[in-house]
Amino acid sequence: MASIEEQAEIFGTLENGETVRRVTINGGGLTVSVITYGAVIQDVRLDGYAPSLVLGFDNFPDYRQHSRHFGASPGRCANRIGGGRFTIDGTDYQLELNENGVTHLHGGKQGFGKRNWTITALAADSVTLSIHDEDGHAGYPGNCDASVTYSLPGNGVLSCVYRATSDKATPVNLCQHSYFTLDEADNVLDTRFTIAAEHYLPVDEKLIPTGEVRAVEDTAFDLRSETALRDRIGADLSGYDHNLCLSPERVAKRAVARAFSPKSGVSLDVETTEPGVQFYTAQKLSVPVPGHDGRTYGPFAGFCLETQIWPDAINKENFPNAVLRPGVELVQETDYIFRKT
Repeated sequence: MASIEEQAEIFGTLENGETVRRVTINGGGLTVSVITYGAVIQDVRLDGYAPSLVLGFDNFPDYRQHSRHFGASPGRCANRIGGGRFTIDGTDYQLELNENGVTHLHGGKQGFGKRNWTITALAADSVTLSIHDEDGHAGYPGNCDASVTYSLPGNGVLSCVYRATSDKATPVNLCQHSYFTLDEADNVLDTRFTIAAEHYLPVDEKLIPTGEVRAVEDTAFDLRSETALRDRIGADLSGYDHNLCLSPERVAKRAVARAFSPKSGVSLDVETTEPGVQFYTAQKLSVPVPGHDGRTYGPFAGFCLETQIWPDAINKENFPNAVLRPGVELVQETDYIFRKT
């Protein structure tokens, strides 16, 4: 009898010979394809709207050569850690500096989003993938086990539930890094956004938060009322790659963001347990090969709403807790809800 893993189709092969597999789940008006590499959400389709709702590729080599974390599940610690340094319980740690040699980003060169996960459960409308990260990998302390369950419970909901445990105190921050696109335009400048955040994190030239938690009022970061992206960016802001602060800690799942395309009538609502959302508008994106539906992915081709702990929280006492301790399970829940009017 075929194993759960063998029930999934072969999508590609890694350099070390590991097989990358793909599964497709259906339910609630959605069809979602997931690959084991990076626990990537490869494709999302909504009944009544033909084009893909995420940026991605139809073949595996393009993910290895051209992906910018499209649909990935980065970790052990998503986002940036300044200088790759932190201290836990009096012990100093140094992580890989995989972003321009000065910053640790998304878990390092071989973070969760660039490794092959294992399918551990599979049903018509859900899939669970898991990964083991050894003590010392990329400089992180402790053996860490993580999983993600993608499910389609109904009404256009794509549920993403991340879990993690560790046998040593370690920073853990998991998220879903899909780039969304809600219409067939070349860019998302006319997409309208609402984000329920009263504060944001200013960053330095390395995109590391300065430590200040600044009010969004009277700034380009005030997205509390629906506004088109092009109306918020200008000479003083080329685009967003910033954390918007939703709460000082993880809370019960609640509505935090909405995106809507007047061109297609497709909307995306986000509900999450997480204290922050990294709003990224892909202003520097330039992919030399076509993606889904033959589309060209240039600047502003998609947007990310990465629900997570605030970046560099491990080094900021006034930020939400980013340390996962033995005997505690991290549970992060986010729903991406698609509708068409």
